[in-house]
Amino acid sequence: MTTAGQVTIGPRAIFILPTRHGITFALILLALLLAAINYANALAYLLTFLLAGMGIVSLLHTQRNLLGLTVTVTGADPVFAGEAAAFHVCLANPGRERLALRVEAKGLVPAHLDLPARDTRCPTLAVPATRRGWLDCPPFVLASHYPLGITRAWTRRVRLPAHCLVYPRPAAESVLNFAEAVEGEGTSGAHREGEDFAGLRTYQPGDSPARISWKTLARGQGLHTKDFSAQAAESVWIDWEQFAPHDTEARLGLLTRAVLEAEDAGLLYGLRLPGRTLDPGNGAAHRANCLEVLALHDLPAPR
Repeated sequence: MTTAGQVTIGPRAIFILPTRHGITFALILLALLLAAINYANALAYLLTFLLAGMGIVSLLHTQRNLLGLTVTVTGADPVFAGEAAAFHVCLANPGRERLALRVEAKGLVPAHLDLPARDTRCPTLAVPATRRGWLDCPPFVLASHYPLGITRAWTRRVRLPAHCLVYPRPAAESVLNFAEAVEGEGTSGAHREGEDFAGLRTYQPGDSPARISWKTLARGQGLHTKDFSAQAAESVWIDWEQFAPHDTEARLGLLTRAVLEAEDAGLLYGLRLPGRTLDPGNGAAHRANCLEVLALHDLPAPR
């Protein structure tokens, strides 16, 4: 059964076939049966039918290991192109313990897990992010060889709406020098004129690591951020036109590198792209906004 954002595994969604060990097991049973018939041996009949019964019962347990599971997928945190996006496939178990489960997707390393009774576990599918933009979670199946390994059960392909934002791959080297840039329209940035230390304040999420007072932290006085009297005047513009000789993807890589370096330097920085301008700012939220704009430049919205 499928509802918005989740799938519950029903009996018609599960397929079962013998494994190589299962085929070998069936051939052994056939040989035992022929021997029992040939020699009219009651113990051979007993052993043959006992093993066959165990194999038939294992089919039921293999199916029940997947039956009734509810599957959801959590979108992955943003990554840079060239990294792996971690999609969390959450399996909710309403009944008894499920063992030796696998989450399998084509071309990816399968995730293995045991699922306790009335519990939820979220194994990770690591999906390579080869290009910027939106990356969809690939279709996957749930599978199991439990309990004897002679049969393999798997589900229909599960495809759920989950996405990961992939930032452009940062250029290997920067071409901007923020320390020598002069503030002004059309320039690459601003130098730190008249910047005077104004004291410490309590650290707030999003403060640049370059502003953290590590000496204060080392003395056990807590996490604080340095304040400067002229901090508001420190601004740089990271402009699309500064990288005109390069093609689109190379420009985006250079712009990404510039955003990361401006954030690390503790500057206020703005971003100019064709048809889009972000005013100067600083912090984790501003950094994420800039990288998102770069990632989605000239790309359609996710389906």
